Amino acid sequence: MTAIDELIRRNSELGDDLLGDRSTPEPSLHIAILTCMDARIRVFEIFGLLQGESHVLRNAGGVVTDDVIRSLALSQRKLGTREVLIVQHTNCGLNSVTEDGFKDELEAETGLRPTWAVEAFKDVNDSVRQSVQRVKRSPFLPHTDQVRGFVSDVHTGKLTEAE
Repeated sequence: MTAIDELIRRNSELGDDLLGDRSTPEPSLHIAILTCMDARIRVFEIFGLLQGESHVLRNAGGVVTDDVIRSLALSQRKLGTREVLIVQHTNCGLNSVTEDGFKDELEAETGLRPTWAVEAFKDVNDSVRQSVQRVKRSPFLPHTDQVRGFVSDVHTGKLTEAE
């Protein structure tokens, strides 16, 4: 059985037990959360979120990229969010690569060099602060006064604000 088959099986057993309001795409807390795609980050659990309360965006590193700005622009302008919470984490895989090193690997294997940024970083607090500033400086986002960034400890789930 593949992982997809297993997840589809689990879904069929789910029933209608999801808690929260699913009547509208507008999140009831009017917040968008950006975090890393790391499977150890359990977004709904660490914030006690219910379905329908928040938009959740994920990518490698939980960094603000052009695509994140696109999603946040839609989230704010069309779906009513007013706050942005950025959560990166300790022991992130982006700490173990370099921008050029990863691009060199891909180019050597495929013959093509990616045009996108890897967004590798050495200091997670610096990365969080940079992502917060990218949101605050974006001309496409009308709501930039409530943007905060945190580092989550992957072992405890505890959050520390990056200042």
